[in-house]
Amino acid sequence: MRRRSDLGGTLRFAGEYCLSIGIFILFWQIYVSASNAPAYVLPAPGAVVSELVALFAEGTVWPHLITTTLEVIVGFLIGAVMGMILGYLLVKVEFLKLTFMPYLVFAQTAPKIALVPLFVIWFGIGLVSKVVLIVSMVIFPVMSGMVLGIEAVPRDAGNLIRVLGGTKWQMLTLVELPYSLPALFSSYKIGIVQAVIGAIVAEWMSGKQGLGYILTYASSTYDTTMLIAGIIVTIVVGIFTYELVGQLENKLLYWHESKKQ
Repeated sequence: MRRRSDLGGTLRFAGEYCLSIGIFILFWQIYVSASNAPAYVLPAPGAVVSELVALFAEGTVWPHLITTTLEVIVGFLIGAVMGMILGYLLVKVEFLKLTFMPYLVFAQTAPKIALVPLFVIWFGIGLVSKVVLIVSMVIFPVMSGMVLGIEAVPRDAGNLIRVLGGTKWQMLTLVELPYSLPALFSSYKIGIVQAVIGAIVAEWMSGKQGLGYILTYASSTYDTTMLIAGIIVTIVVGIFTYELVGQLENKLLYWHESKKQ
């Protein structure tokens, strides 16, 4: 019964999602037709769809799509692991929290687009500089989620593990990580969106391949149709990676109250 309920909810969500997109496209077409907007200002939906089909059919977009997806996944995974480790250390070692938290906040508030030229100088224009930028955008939200999750662990649960003679590893794996998962997955969802933004920004500034490069090329040549098509592909990548995190959350947090019907 639960699987049928989940399937029905998914289908309803997909239907509502498609309906909202269809309404948006309808208003888009009506506006273009009524205003006689030139194609270089706002192309018609049909022209954008034709451009999308051409990009995929001719194989133009595939290498760029693979490059961006690879950067997002690698950068997100590294940033998530580093954020979890850093968050754990900040909770367990008060000295580190007092010493480094101001610098971490300062680094997070720094405009990332301004750091891209520095990363290019330090790490070159290849994959490394882009991954470093993505990691810098992912690590802080995941770290914050880890800190929030561990600090929310009930004291009684920790005391029980200690009374039973449990090790720090058992405390982490049996108590702290399970209690931290809801906060962590919330931070993962923020982090994966940040990862997509970071990849596009890095490619926009210094890339020779990737969806950001397509957007740069289309913008520099005033090809608005290609620009909008590239933006749509980027949105799809963001939605796809976000949904991957969401599916993983559903599998690992099936026991959580928020997942029960």
